[in-house]
Amino acid sequence: MILITGASGSIGRHLVHHLRGEEITAFVRDPAVGDELGCPYVVGDFDDPESVATAMTGVDRVFLNAGGAQPVTGEQPMVRQQRVVIDAAIEAGVEHIVKVSVWHAREGAKLAEGAHWVIEEHLKASGLAWSILQPSGFMQNFRTGAAVFTENGDILGAYGDSRVSYVDCSDIAACAAALLTVSPRAGETFVLTGPEALTHTEIAAKLSAVAGREIGYVDLPAQAFAARLASNGLPARFAQDVAALFAEVAEGRLAPTTDAVADLTGRPPRTFDDFLRENAETIRESWSGSAARVSL
Repeated sequence: MILITGASGSIGRHLVHHLRGEEITAFVRDPAVGDELGCPYVVGDFDDPESVATAMTGVDRVFLNAGGAQPVTGEQPMVRQQRVVIDAAIEAGVEHIVKVSVWHAREGAKLAEGAHWVIEEHLKASGLAWSILQPSGFMQNFRTGAAVFTENGDILGAYGDSRVSYVDCSDIAACAAALLTVSPRAGETFVLTGPEALTHTEIAAKLSAVAGREIGYVDLPAQAFAARLASNGLPARFAQDVAALFAEVAEGRLAPTTDAVADLTGRPPRTFDDFLRENAETIRESWSGSAARVSL
């Protein structure tokens, strides 16, 4: 049996679809979400280790993906929460964990990059078979509002003219499904990207064509970007860390593309145009107005 954590998220929902016909269980906090997913589920919470342990009953493979960088000092809650899942998997005799991490996860890095590195190391030391997915930025950020926007609905960032090889969450899920069923590839880390790298000016133009209104890209220096985020309510230290990560992206660290999606799934990754076609209606609804939106 495969236990899917983060089942209600942008990757998890796609993974439930990709694993139709397999024996799966979704781990959810809200029964209504489980009902909506249309698959077997258990209710629990990462902050309740007993519920995590109960969810592991009869499980031999786990998809680990939940939590995120939050504006707090000290260790990110995600580190504690995912350690709970890994430790419960050890106790339950789970055979294999497929973990979603982030590209450039490394020791001492800020926010999610540092947190995921700590979790990766805990998983590697666990004695469990593991596979790690390190995706580039999500195309879905431009559908869900996880990108950053101005009060006029333009994309806001500190990327300069750098390119980002955004990947479709459906492709991340397809890679996870392959690792959980067909080809475990234990002990390997896969960097997942789309087939092309785009500037945010190019992305804004593509979004404009779908949304039916002009969407621009507003670029700020890193410090001005941090101040803008802080003025919208983010804690100053967190805003500084986010801006620092954006500045690193501006140096081109998310521009390369890889063949990992094709390697794992047997087909090329979706392009940004593919993503826009498949999500056109939602994108038109999300981008039709100019309400203030700042979300991280």
